Amino acid sequence: MHIVINREHLAQAVGQVSKAVSSRTTIPILTGIKLTVTHTECILTGSDSDISIQASIPIEKDGKEIVKVVKLGSIVLPSKYLTEIVKKLPDSLIEIEVTDQFVTNIRSGQSEFNLKGLDPEEYPRLPQIDEDKVLSISSDLFKSTIRQTSFAVSSQESRPILTGVLWQLEDGQLTFVATDSHRLAQRQITVEAGENLQFKNIVIPGKSLNELSRILDDQDEMIDIVVTNNQILVKANHILFFSRLLDGTYPDTSRIIPQQSKTSMTLETKQLLQAIERASLLAKDGKHVVSLFTTEKGQIQIYSNSPEVGKVSEQVEVKEISGEELKISFNAKFVLDALRAIDSQEITIGFTGAMSPFVIKPTDHDRILHLVLPVRTY
Repeated sequence: MHIVINREHLAQAVGQVSKAVSSRTTIPILTGIKLTVTHTECILTGSDSDISIQASIPIEKDGKEIVKVVKLGSIVLPSKYLTEIVKKLPDSLIEIEVTDQFVTNIRSGQSEFNLKGLDPEEYPRLPQIDEDKVLSISSDLFKSTIRQTSFAVSSQESRPILTGVLWQLEDGQLTFVATDSHRLAQRQITVEAGENLQFKNIVIPGKSLNELSRILDDQDEMIDIVVTNNQILVKANHILFFSRLLDGTYPDTSRIIPQQSKTSMTLETKQLLQAIERASLLAKDGKHVVSLFTTEKGQIQIYSNSPEVGKVSEQVEVKEISGEELKISFNAKFVLDALRAIDSQEITIGFTGAMSPFVIKPTDHDRILHLVLPVRTY
């Protein structure tokens, strides 16, 4: 293999595929990035068995040559070194030439590196996926949906299924659900899909979705998602992203979402978020417990007490409040995460009792729902 390639295009592609490469893998060749040159494109691949990312650089774009091909071929180069070398090379063009025993010369300007490569024939092949279950969605909507749900996945491996985000598709509505059993985030979006396409219990690792979100553009371009029984494939602009699915049955979370409330209030999202941020400033040892009271004046009081540090209280105006008097305590981080994930200016919170889960929703649509379990303080 021998090519001369635009450094900016190569650096972007290396940065994208390197996100799938793990230094902790037990398969040595997976610590590398595979480069393959064909007559039409230069293909880079990174994988850790769970996630695989492929980025392609066209030989020519808009009539401008990006890759000059001297000799076709492929090579696997160590990701750790290739990533740093490409970032720091001085010239706008990089020459990559594979010689005997997979030794690879990388030249740019007055700099020259010799890297020991690996046999590309030993690199695992990407899964072949039947593309009969395809749905389409805009990239920016997909990224915002990941942001609004994936934070609620569990970090505990004791229940592996909860480390993923549940996808369910019905009547063109794709629902994301994430829970760590202390809180829940749910988001529904409209997608383009075949009339008869529907599925449930598709669980994608939260880590996979976060990595995918990082490499997708913020632009309003359509991406295709292919779903199978054990893999998903996301096809974006010059990128293929593969992820395995989690095995197991996701719990039925619909049963824990209260359908009615005993106390309901409408507030400004930003005002409540900032009040809870201030109340949690005195939290000690990561115990972000904050209490909320209703007052006779139709307001609420946010209160936090750390015996070793001090206490803080603040009155917060509400737009509307109805129902029974309330005193409830909760993990401030869980509520703050939910409020930051809601883009609407106003929210409604429905409470069903001091020790029952409460629901946070935007007031202007019903496509987002957050549920938080309270904390017992006595």
